[in-house]
Amino acid sequence: MSKTARLGANYWRLWTASVISNFGDGLATVAYPWLASAITRDPVHIALIGVATRLPWLIFSLPAGVITDRVDRRKLIATMDTLRFAITLGVATFVTVVADNLADPSVAAGTAPESGAYLAVLYATALAFGCAEVLRDNAAQTLMPALVEKPLLEKANGRLWGAEMVMNSFVGPPLGGLLIGVAFALPFFVNASTFAISALLIFSLAGAFKATNANVSNQRPTFRADIAEGVKWLWSHPLLRSMAIILGAMNALTTMALATYVLFVQEILELEAASFGVLLSAGAFGGVIGSVLASRISEKIGPGASLFTTIAVSGATMLVTGLTSSAVVVWAMFVLSSFAAVLWNVITVSLRQTIIPDHLLGRVNSVYRFFAWGMMPIGGVLGGVIVSVTEQLADRELALRAPFWMAAAIFVGLYFYALPNLNTARIRAATDAVEPTPV
Repeated sequence: MSKTARLGANYWRLWTASVISNFGDGLATVAYPWLASAITRDPVHIALIGVATRLPWLIFSLPAGVITDRVDRRKLIATMDTLRFAITLGVATFVTVVADNLADPSVAAGTAPESGAYLAVLYATALAFGCAEVLRDNAAQTLMPALVEKPLLEKANGRLWGAEMVMNSFVGPPLGGLLIGVAFALPFFVNASTFAISALLIFSLAGAFKATNANVSNQRPTFRADIAEGVKWLWSHPLLRSMAIILGAMNALTTMALATYVLFVQEILELEAASFGVLLSAGAFGGVIGSVLASRISEKIGPGASLFTTIAVSGATMLVTGLTSSAVVVWAMFVLSSFAAVLWNVITVSLRQTIIPDHLLGRVNSVYRFFAWGMMPIGGVLGGVIVSVTEQLADRELALRAPFWMAAAIFVGLYFYALPNLNTARIRAATDAVEPTPV
């Protein structure tokens, strides 16, 4: 690779599309939970709405990987952005129609006649959106190696995630809270427009984006055979197998703790929508720091030690968040946890993009994310159940804190499980074993 190699115009189109759509996602991180809390105060229902969004990662990830390896990945991403535009526009229209009813406390109490119907709309929307997200995100991670050279992947991913975090956690959430104050439906309309713009930018990418070195026989393997090939490849790779299991556990614990987070914010921290948005902006600070420093930290202390650091920091932030009633302290914990998350992602995603063969990248990536993201709905269910059961045994405040404490305790065990399975030597060996791409 030349020292003067640049990321290129295609990369910057992808970067722009991701930044714009993540701005919309930032609005949604405030708008959707606030909408859910206006429809129900039941912790189980609140958790299950989040579960519906993540459930497709458990039931649809593996087929999504096969689809990603069979079609033009650029078109798949743009099509899913178009679908997300349509879904979000539908939600915006729904909120506009029922806005007056949402101000009635009987709706959230579940005693209004329309309460059940409103919940059904939320569940259906979350499930449909989640299915589109599975296909879109799986294809997006496989697209990057077609846009930049492998030695530039950490740099490219770091810049992308840094910008995404700014929009997703710094710009989007505070503005989302303010827009809700203007009109409940407004952040949903803006969110929909970001998906439309993103789709147009992705469609404009130049080049071919089908998997290379794919099976060229006249008989295409069945879906089952294609899935099995991806599962076998990942499971026979000890390093990636360990990473998938560990990340699945971390995501399950994080989702468990945050399943009823909007209720924690409203009842323990006593914040309004605009302040909730400011609280979520902490993710941008940690994310940007992580995206800038990830490669340097990995080089300085080694990728293995960097990954151990993310696990330790994540567990510590769970414990402190569960103990405090200070929004400032919670904000600081979000900075640290976001930093840790981006550090993990920059190292592990770049590693996967480097060592997985291109014709298997979609499938192996989907198997990895089946473990990593498929555990989220399980964690979400557990979070809602923990709050509901604890509330029956103790009080509401203790119940809303309990998932954070339980997550912190399990993170300790996870750290010691990771020690013998992840280390710098194994990561370097996996990278060195990659065969050079023919030119």
